[in-house]
Amino acid sequence: MENLIKRVLVSDNAIKIIDQLRERHGELMFHQSGGCCDGSSPMCFPKGELMLNENDVKLGTIHGCDFFMSKDQFEYWKHTQLTVDVTTGRGASFSLEIPLGLRFVIKSRMYTDEEREHLEPVQSAEEV
Repeated sequence: MENLIKRVLVSDNAIKIIDQLRERHGELMFHQSGGCCDGSSPMCFPKGELMLNENDVKLGTIHGCDFFMSKDQFEYWKHTQLTVDVTTGRGASFSLEIPLGLRFVIKSRMYTDEEREHLEPVQSAEEV
């Protein structure tokens, strides 16, 4: 089987925060929001707390957490590899890291032509 290129990655700093949040809240999930109020930040929730539907897709898994995005937003971002990172500062969302004085952020880069031929497939949230 060929090695597929992941659509979403996670930084070492974000892994540390995910571990802290998992200890406190159990299994987690991420959703890359597209709303105006949260600055389009990736949001972390207890697994199953955010209701997903046919308008969401799963891009992959980061540090044991499913990572979702709306189909409409994925159309804009499908040419980029996303990396979840963390920074200081409070975001304006309901994400679990906010009380820690931190917020998850997305860093992105364009895929190369070769990488685009070997991307992990996305799944409908309904299939997960």
